[in-house]
Amino acid sequence: MERPVYLETKNLIVGYDGVPLISDVNIQLHAGEILTLIGPNGAGKSTILKSIVGYLESLGGAVFISGKPVKELSAHELSLELSVMLTERMRTELLTCADIVETGRYPYTGRLGILDDEDRQKVREAMDMVHVWDLRDRDFMQISDGQRQRILLARAIAQEPHIIMLDEPTNYLDIHYEIELLNVLRRLVRTRDVAVIMSLHELPLARKVSDYVMCIKGDGVVAAGPPADIFVPEVINELYDLEPGVFDPISGNIRLEEE
Repeated sequence: MERPVYLETKNLIVGYDGVPLISDVNIQLHAGEILTLIGPNGAGKSTILKSIVGYLESLGGAVFISGKPVKELSAHELSLELSVMLTERMRTELLTCADIVETGRYPYTGRLGILDDEDRQKVREAMDMVHVWDLRDRDFMQISDGQRQRILLARAIAQEPHIIMLDEPTNYLDIHYEIELLNVLRRLVRTRDVAVIMSLHELPLARKVSDYVMCIKGDGVVAAGPPADIFVPEVINELYDLEPGVFDPISGNIRLEEE
């Protein structure tokens, strides 16, 4: 049976202040898939993500979440479908890490935001999944940037959405937690049929974790497909303006000049 399409964009045009930056963004993301956006800094990866979720107004085209136009979804309906983890740092006052993760349950708690035993269990499971339960009583503003990233991922998991959207989720993480975070995402798509769309700078990690990759540069999408079709010299060299021989297609790493 074909998996449902959780996220679709048709001829999406994104930009700022009415000025188009990227045109013809066409995405079809199914349950149980990870789509990763790669490309140079400033290419527009974050702009695409923010436009999909409505943080920025798109300039053309359409976005559909589980078959419904995103513009027709209420904030509550959207929160049941999509969880967002962007790069902007959250500022809080006197909230513990557990308090932050608990906000992921608010789509299910009603107006008073009172958690029941099931909600608390979901919070515990999400924090255990990213190994942050020991931080539950710590002030969110008093932990490291890497720990905050993991707390925010736990909140996204606790929300139990169909789609998780992440913008550079490995920022501030050391290699151990980079790998752990991406393993958690793979586990989610395999066991819960979650769909993930994210941006990454680390090409070897993007190559390993992604089902599909979209290359963003200039005013459009220059390539899209499975990792085997994207992580080849001709595509990566063009995307990042690299000289021949700099990108190693076997390891996915960048070679430095010989001494």
